Amino acid sequence: QVRLVESGGGSVQAGGSLRLSCLASGRTERRFAMGWFRQSPGKEREFVAAIGWSGASTRIGDAARGRFSVSRDTGKNTIFLHMSNLKSDDSAIYYCAEAYRGTPSEVSSDYNLWGPGVQVTVSS
Repeated sequence: QVRLVESGGGSVQAGGSLRLSCLASGRTERRFAMGWFRQSPGKEREFVAAIGWSGASTRIGDAARGRFSVSRDTGKNTIFLHMSNLKSDDSAIYYCAEAYRGTPSEVSSDYNLWGPGVQVTVSS
């Protein structure tokens, strides 16, 4: 059974950086796009970034563009979210997800496997 597990969350000062990781375990060959979403209390789940199965194509959400990037190590079944110049508005639970398609998507319903999430807190 495939499982997604996020790591790398924590607390950081505004302007700082964090790198989140998401390991997909339980399957050796992965040909699905993967993405990052986030949700803070009282808000809808928001698309952050996504990457295609080969790593060649990516999409970045409006709030993250210019500050965040996404990458993947296909050999290790791991994707990363590189976050820089963090703001207090970036505080949220960040979820890793696997899509049922190979190309990156901003739509949460294109994802059928989700990790438990990891907390990111940015203090000003």
